[in-house]
Amino acid sequence: MRQLRAQLPSDEVLAEMRGTFAALADPARLKILYALRNGEELCVCDVAHVLGTSISTASHHLRKLRDLKILKYRNDGKMAYYALRSPLARRLVRQALESVQG
Repeated sequence: MRQLRAQLPSDEVLAEMRGTFAALADPARLKILYALRNGEELCVCDVAHVLGTSISTASHHLRKLRDLKILKYRNDGKMAYYALRSPLARRLVRQALESVQG
């Protein structure tokens, strides 16, 4: 038991993992990750359209995913474009979808 306990990740690592899983537990965020899974870039208005929500709501979800380093973004003039940054998130979405769809 002592050896197993010594192998556990640090509290910081576990907190980061928890944040990632919490972000992925939200249906809107899963839709965003699904839309970006193949390397696409979408602007906030495109994400809002995909989600069927306001730009403000889409922006909130994008900011959360960006803060968790799951998404990256770039500015082009007044437009911000988002893309998937995390290979782990891409794999988790793909594997979860395959698992559920059988």
